[in-house]
Formats: sequence, structure tokens, C-alpha cells
Amino acid sequence: MPMEQIFALVGFVAVMTGTPGPNNLMLVSSGANAGFIRSLPHILGIVIGCQIMLLCIALGLGQLLSHSPSLVNGLRITGALYLLWLAWQLVRNRSLQDHPQQQQPLTFIQAALFQWINPKAWMMTLTGVATFTQPHNFTPSMLLLAGTFVVVGLPLISSWNLFGAALKNGLKKGKRLRYFNRVMAVLLVASLYPTFGIQPSQASEVQPSSSPAPQPERKRDKLEWWMSVM
Repeated sequence: MPMEQIFALVGFVAVMTGTPGPNNLMLVSSGANAGFIRSLPHILGIVIGCQIMLLCIALGLGQLLSHSPSLVNGLRITGALYLLWLAWQLVRNRSLQDHPQQQQPLTFIQAALFQWINPKAWMMTLTGVATFTQPHNFTPSMLLLAGTFVVVGLPLISSWNLFGAALKNGLKKGKRLRYFNRVMAVLLVASLYPTFGIQPSQASEVQPSSSPAPQPERKRDKLEWWMSVM
């Protein structure tokens, strides 16, 4: 892969994993409620869950989704309902002093499974595979994509959790944690907007050209279609 494409890949992963979304908002809340060490299974579950998604997409799941709009809508609705439930759990959280043992972050398995109904996780993995893998050199480019998600993404999502953990002591007094959790719940619900604010286009609208097109143009078409679907 040319060096400029590697830089583009690193930038793409940094933006996708470092910007606000369901995972990072939940990690901030997890850090503030449970601390960094107890949140490690949550962090690792996100990383491994995304790696499994990349593998499944590489094996053909992306093609299945491209021909199954109802499945995409089902993932949207399931993810939205689960995020609303998580937001409600945050609103119900009491102070650390009242219930110090009840502040439980997601487990490794829960965090890994959550990626399958996380709209942003679908968008970044589908777009990453469509844009940065090379058909003539698929396995090495796929390994590079997966490795970049770990090397770049893991420190970035961890920093969100560390930020929340740094707030933990200041949130112990009075009702500060309760108000903080309510704010995080509102932001978590707001993160649903991209899921339903973009209407899926029809796959038939993207027609392959009969003449050979340059590789960057084909990848741009794939990127636009995947983003319109998710």
C-alpha cells in the first residue's frame, strides 16, 4: 500500500475511533462510575468486537448487508433500543457513596456483542473494508486495516475512559455524578441521530461502470454507498 494511503488509513481510523459516539460516550461514563481498571474488559471488548466484525465483513457479510435492507434496518432499530436502555440505566444510577458496588461497566462479552448493534461501528468497519482493502492484495491490506484499528484505536478509546476516570473523585460529592450521568444519557441518545438522520439509498442506484475506472473512483463510490446505508 502506498505511503499516502497508509496516512489516509491512519487518519480515517483516528477520526472514527477518536470522535464522540456510543462507544466513547459509554467509556467516559464507565470511567467516571467504575474507574479505568474495572473498565478494561469494556475497552478490550470493543477492540476485539470490531476485529471480529472486520473478519466477518471480509468473509462476505458486507455483500449480504448490501442486498438486505431489512437486515440493516433491523440492526438500526435493535441498536437504537439498546442505546435507549443504556441511557435509562445511566439516568437511574445513584451516587458512588450510596451504591459503590453497583457501578458496573459492560463486561468483555457485552462490549464485544454491542458492536454488532452499534451503528458507528458498522459504518467505520464497512467503510474501512470498502475503501482501504485492495482486491489484488486483499489479505495484507486487510491485516493492515485490522492492525491500524488496534494500534491507533485502542489508545484513543482508552483516553476517553481515562478522561472519565479523572472526573471520578470530583463527582463523588453530592449529586454531581447523578447529573453527570444524566448529561451522558442525553448525549448517548443524541448519538442516535446519524442512524436515523440519513436515509438509506437503493443499492441499484450505484451502477458499476462498463469501462474500467481508476481505483480511487471505485473506492469513493463504495464509501458513499456504505455511508448512505448506515
